[in-house]
Amino acid sequence: MTDSTTSIFKTVDPERRSSTSEEVVTQLREMIHRGELRPGDRLPPERDLAKLLGVSRPTLRAAIRSLAAVGVLQSKQGAGTFVVESDGPPALDSAPLRMMVSLHGFTTSEMFEARRSLEMAIAALAAERATGEQMATLAEEIAGMFASLDDPEQFLVHDMRFHQMVAASSGNRIMTALMNMVATVLFDVRRKTVNRARDLKESAEMHRQIYRAIRDRNSDAARNAMRDHLMLAQRAQESEENESNRGEEAA
Repeated sequence: MTDSTTSIFKTVDPERRSSTSEEVVTQLREMIHRGELRPGDRLPPERDLAKLLGVSRPTLRAAIRSLAAVGVLQSKQGAGTFVVESDGPPALDSAPLRMMVSLHGFTTSEMFEARRSLEMAIAALAAERATGEQMATLAEEIAGMFASLDDPEQFLVHDMRFHQMVAASSGNRIMTALMNMVATVLFDVRRKTVNRARDLKESAEMHRQIYRAIRDRNSDAARNAMRDHLMLAQRAQESEENESNRGEEAA
């Protein structure tokens, strides 16, 4: 992206700064939808982009981390942050699902039930179809989880990337797109409470069991390991939400 195109970035509305990282995420997504940012485009340097958007650098980093976790942006060491180029599954906009959650009061239990149905089947297919390169990426994300046990937000990024790679390994682009849409909504909820997490080591171990089942080409084991992991993830998220709610009531 050249200097002449930096004018497309607009300052985040100061009246809406109670959730500035979400506002940055929304603005960058809309720019991609409008074609102002295209696959392969590099974002301006962090300092410059934060100034253009009128937000702090930590706020910008949080937004970029969120978009990287759902496969929209990719940060390359020493090169910058880029809009992802991909021949993979289409990225379904999760906004309509978020609206349905708000309008119809979908519960966390219902969302996880849908996710389990998709990801158990996806894991079984991944055990049949994953390539050596995809398995290597899964192993890297697990290593990242164990390396970030003391950094819940970064752990969550590796967690999301692991599930996206399992989905990609299934070879079914429709199921992958649907899973990513549901998982993105749950990810956005979890990142608000993940700093209260107490199960990260157990979660990392469960991801390793999923990986081993896929590596061993054991579809049944992969399906069951995914089920067990998502049951734990549901309990963890519900526990964190309850703790957060109690804290708000006490305040």
